[in-house]
Amino acid sequence: MRKLLITASVLALGLAIMPASAETIRWARNSDALTLDPHSQNQGTTHTFSHHIYETLVDRDVEGNLIPRLATEWSVKEDDPTVWVFKVREGVKFHDGAELTAEDVVFSLDRARSDKSNLKQLHSAVASVTAVDDFTVEVKMTGPSPLYPNNLTNTFIMDKGWTETNNAVEVQQAGSTDDNYAVRNTNGTGPYILVSRDPDVRSVLKINENHWAESKPAITEIIYLPIADNATRIAALLSGEVDLVQDVPVQDVERLAGTAGIRVETGPENRIIYFGYRLGEEPLKSSNVTDKNPLADSKVREAMHLAIDRNAIKQVVMRGQAVPTGVATPPFVNGWTPELDAYPEKADAAKAKELLAEAGYPDGFTITLDTPNNRYVNDEAISQAIVGMLGQIGIKVTLASRPVAQHSPLIQNAETDFYLLGWGVPTFDSAYIFNDLVHTKEGQYGAYNPSGYSNPELDKKIQSLATEIDVEKRNATIAEIWKTVQEDRVLLPIHNQVLAYAMKDKFTLAVHPENQPRIYEVTIND
Repeated sequence: MRKLLITASVLALGLAIMPASAETIRWARNSDALTLDPHSQNQGTTHTFSHHIYETLVDRDVEGNLIPRLATEWSVKEDDPTVWVFKVREGVKFHDGAELTAEDVVFSLDRARSDKSNLKQLHSAVASVTAVDDFTVEVKMTGPSPLYPNNLTNTFIMDKGWTETNNAVEVQQAGSTDDNYAVRNTNGTGPYILVSRDPDVRSVLKINENHWAESKPAITEIIYLPIADNATRIAALLSGEVDLVQDVPVQDVERLAGTAGIRVETGPENRIIYFGYRLGEEPLKSSNVTDKNPLADSKVREAMHLAIDRNAIKQVVMRGQAVPTGVATPPFVNGWTPELDAYPEKADAAKAKELLAEAGYPDGFTITLDTPNNRYVNDEAISQAIVGMLGQIGIKVTLASRPVAQHSPLIQNAETDFYLLGWGVPTFDSAYIFNDLVHTKEGQYGAYNPSGYSNPELDKKIQSLATEIDVEKRNATIAEIWKTVQEDRVLLPIHNQVLAYAMKDKFTLAVHPENQPRIYEVTIND
């Protein structure tokens, strides 16, 4: 009976039962892209979907190496170290047949760094972008910026003419209900063309026969199926209704690995899972303390840090599929050190209670924790564990669980007191974390910093990273910033994600370090 009920649930979500050809893959994951506007959201699921339709100047392979995409080469200008020169690939066509030129790249970079774009912090050191000729672009920086190409792996290139014709020049603002033609329609240069889309239900893509790459993907059709419920998603794989599940629940990894006809690929992700909180002096909206903010006291934040048993979360909640950490950066990232990574091996509730009492909260306080329930591996379960651990020291937490589409705006609009978030680092450099999560929320910085944390001296150091060319000096500044972030307990890190993809064994797809699998890299086994 359970199997019949699950199958009925799958059908209700719009999955047609049909035999899959060798060229079609039915790809299921727990949530959908938030938008099709490629410069609106800086969010992993959205980027993953977009990478099949749009392309970037540079990309990363499964080893994390920077590789050419729409730029065939890039270098600092010989007579001016503040200028990056990109050679645009010739012979590339957009899906509507228009030719890709340097003007499209200039337009796209300018659009991506505009006020409403959630990618603007990646381009904060850009002074101007210029087309030198049809296939050469110069990016003038405010100073030498040796790592700028690292910032471009999720900045997609749009057709200037198509965007202007369809009145979509202005970016859809992240966290808003604004709409434009690019939110629901696409015209990229990527290996797949959007055929149809029913948000949160089903999207279909077909191969772009005119794509510039010499080798063509083995997969000629993608049917993308967001299935939020874990049991339903796995049941769909086992029953043959889907071919690939990207978000495998940790409790199912071992079982699937031992199932005939199923292949499981695992690997570490370049992503930290952490908790953030409101740190300003204004009282919290969700607490019984109404005259001040308990979280503004560093002793309270230290108490919360000590109350968390990260190893228990790894073993019980994550079934071993996590790497506990004491710092909000994965080991892939420049700036990570073993010393920063250290964390309490066990929770110290006694010491935590002492700190709460010293801060004036011997009986604790109440607060609401906002969590996504369909974005990260066991995200809601992690939050439930945190509720219990903080309860042991007298902090009474009410859990508010939502799909990521409703959760993200709470953070972007600073409407949360306490929240779970995951943060990938596509630049593989700590500046990406500092720019969005630590810097004061202003201008191009702090897009995902709803905490109210603001340290002007630290902001100056963060901004200096964009143009510092002395590697030793730059790394020393990164270490100084991390020291302050750790001392102030700006963020409450839990672990680095470990990923698992499950698929029919006729397919092979390696785990991508940014959890951005490319279906055009799927191989079909004999």
